Amino acid sequence: MSAQTINFTPELYAYYQRLGFHELPLLKTLREETHKLGNIYAQQISPEQGQFMALLVELLGAKKTLDIGTFTGYSALVVALALPLDGKVIACDVNTEWTSIAKKFWQAGNVANKIDLRIGPATDTLQQLINAGEAGSFDFAFIDADKSGYDNYYEKSLILLRSGGLIAIDNVLWGGDVADLSVNDGSTKAIRALNEKIFKDDRVKISMIPIGDGLTLARKK
Repeated sequence: MSAQTINFTPELYAYYQRLGFHELPLLKTLREETHKLGNIYAQQISPEQGQFMALLVELLGAKKTLDIGTFTGYSALVVALALPLDGKVIACDVNTEWTSIAKKFWQAGNVANKIDLRIGPATDTLQQLINAGEAGSFDFAFIDADKSGYDNYYEKSLILLRSGGLIAIDNVLWGGDVADLSVNDGSTKAIRALNEKIFKDDRVKISMIPIGDGLTLARKK
């Protein structure tokens, strides 16, 4: 028993990676391919977070999901693999170079038919879904895009989710900078503000999970 979250030493993290989750070879290959992009590789979620999200999707019995900030497609792929045959991921991104990598792996995983990639500002895509009468029809949303847009993505995702649906918001601990008040760049301030807002938001029940760079789960009441 521990009074707080355990500190991961390199040795303990290696043990955790060995026995804490299963990662398909295709997902591992996608991570390795993304690593070749250089420093922006850090935008990709960790494998343990992907496994956790897949489990959540299965527990929800989700069929219809949002992927806001698709990058090279790991999160959309791991969710699509967890969905039933008639499941659907609406994937939002603005970068055709990164998503071209994603599409290659979606095809290899035989889930390309489950993923509807929308290239353009995610705010526009989400609003189009709302305008099309799809409010209250989604089961799960994952937010991992530009931090300045997080609040907007959160609000629109809440509209699109059904009661009992789940929003997962990435990077909420932001490398620890959210707790360092000497750090005041735009992205850090945006995450801090959203963390405070969600904590007080009576429309949802929440849990902030110290996995990856921090993941907040917000279940719509």
